[in-house]
Amino acid sequence: MSLAAYCVICCRRVGTSTSPPKSGTRWRDIRNKIKFTGSLILGGSLFLTYEVLALKKAVTLDTQVVEREKMKSYIYVHTVSLDKGENHGIAWQARKELHKAVRKVLATSAKILRNPFADPFSTVDIEDHECAVWLLLRKSKSDDKTTRLEAVQEMSEAHHWHDYQYRLIAQACDPKTLIGLARSKESDLRFFLLPPPLPSLKEDSSTEEELRQLLASLPQTELDECIQYFTSLALSESSQSLAAQKGGLWCFGGNGLPYAESFGEVPSATVQMFCLEAIVKHSEISTHCDKIEANGGLQLLQRLYQLHKDCPKVQRNIMRIIGNMALNEHLHSSIVRSGWVSIMAEAMKSDRIMEASHAARILANLDRETVQEKYQDGVYVLHPQYRTSQPIKADVLFIHGLMGAAFKTWRQQDSEQAVIEKPMEEEDRYTTCWPKTWLAKDCPALRIISVEYDTTLSDWRARCPMERKSIAFRSNELLRKLRAAGVGDRPVVWISHSMGGLLVKKMLLEASKKPEMSAVINNTRGIIFYSVPHHGSHLAEYSVNIRYLLFPSLEVKELSKDSPALKTLQDDFLEFAKDQNFQVLNFVETLPTYIGSMIKLHVVPVESADLGIGDLIPVDVNHLNICKPKKKDAFLYQRTLQFIRETLAKDLEN
Repeated sequence: MSLAAYCVICCRRVGTSTSPPKSGTRWRDIRNKIKFTGSLILGGSLFLTYEVLALKKAVTLDTQVVEREKMKSYIYVHTVSLDKGENHGIAWQARKELHKAVRKVLATSAKILRNPFADPFSTVDIEDHECAVWLLLRKSKSDDKTTRLEAVQEMSEAHHWHDYQYRLIAQACDPKTLIGLARSKESDLRFFLLPPPLPSLKEDSSTEEELRQLLASLPQTELDECIQYFTSLALSESSQSLAAQKGGLWCFGGNGLPYAESFGEVPSATVQMFCLEAIVKHSEISTHCDKIEANGGLQLLQRLYQLHKDCPKVQRNIMRIIGNMALNEHLHSSIVRSGWVSIMAEAMKSDRIMEASHAARILANLDRETVQEKYQDGVYVLHPQYRTSQPIKADVLFIHGLMGAAFKTWRQQDSEQAVIEKPMEEEDRYTTCWPKTWLAKDCPALRIISVEYDTTLSDWRARCPMERKSIAFRSNELLRKLRAAGVGDRPVVWISHSMGGLLVKKMLLEASKKPEMSAVINNTRGIIFYSVPHHGSHLAEYSVNIRYLLFPSLEVKELSKDSPALKTLQDDFLEFAKDQNFQVLNFVETLPTYIGSMIKLHVVPVESADLGIGDLIPVDVNHLNICKPKKKDAFLYQRTLQFIRETLAKDLEN
């Protein structure tokens, strides 16, 4: 304003001045022009300088403050005043209209380019560097499944974001996206928020007491004998009364031995273990899972999980319960809200194969986007545990034997050198589960499944004294679980050790009699037997001869050479196998096995391991190590790998 006034005054002076004498007119005109031009330049320079400095001050940001805000772990949510009549001023209104216009332009152009700017971007104000995050969030909520999966994959591959951007995704994504990120191998753990705070314990209460109350709230009718057994133990009044009821260490004729061994450690932890084992059994019943969720079981189990970080056995039982609950799709939202996905995402990255495999089962049961199968208790996928673009063309199933387990049976052969060097050696050279590490790398197109079931040598050591499961009963149970896991939909190779081979034979015979199981038979390509007692075991004879000491279990009794069930199974399977087009490979030990410190026994002799079809290969190892290669280039593993590749050659090529 001052500059304009000055210019007007100067112009008036020039216009109203009287005509000077002609001799000085020229120089006066020049001086007037110089004064006018100089004043204009000087005033304009001062004005521009002032405006530039004011603009610079207005747009300059404190970058340190910005970076500090970005690094915060919480997320700011833009709040809007509820007072609609509040006057935001002309500048705010102008900015709002300008943003509306820009969004309309972006929305119009975006319709041509895959329509990325949709509903959220018509109302949310975002910065340029945030567009990628919000676009991925929008894609993850698309109606098209392929688009959703691509978005999750892109999120999992993002390793250059700031902390607040990961937290933004964590807060804004839906459960499907969260589960997908948990099942993506490269996902950053910052995608997962901490679980919600757990409710406080009631006054004069303990975790053990609340666990008992949860168990007592579950239906107690129409239960099998083992559920009733564990429930009755866990609901005893106190640890001391529980010990008295069991009878102590030398309670011959009862089952005091296994309990007394565990009771000597920590009484409260032992009672918690009985509670958890009972709840594991209850969680196999869908309606009981509903009760567990309704009575706060998800939060209570999470509290126990955090309290027992140094007790893998407690954590495994808890994960078994959550995995069983995840079989019920209507409980998925409750499981996600309680924070279990974040906990399992971290467990998936554990170096302990057993912990990672339990977590993988839970997340696979939750992931209905890419997994159609359901993995029931005791069925564990060793590969692939994450989402993968690798097409799976065949299944390889591992069935352990007497006193075995889904993981420890298939570890590398133990030796003093291996134990000493294990912390320094690479995974390829020493492994606690060779099917997961060696076989998965050599044959990535395979789905590798390991099965677990309870077995015992003696009724003294039975976890449930009422449990008398024959080979026929177990085979039907396992067959049902494996079919639910999709076994039979692809070509299959069975790999079994000891009594596990008898279960495989019985499962195939049972499947051949059921039309709904015909796919299992039609897709079976081959079987590997590691020291399977097709004609009986010396262990059974030895156990029967000293039965007053061992009290042999039903499984052991069925392995005796004069067992009618074993002879019938062998004859029926031979007749069945001759009509089928699958390959068979038999391994057998040649060295005796030490059972304890005093018993030395050749568990499966060569003549008993001879099925009657397929190659029979003796190996200079004992019964326990027949399925545990010394190293990756050992004959046992290489011959097994060769059999799998040759048997599945056509299927893997297609």
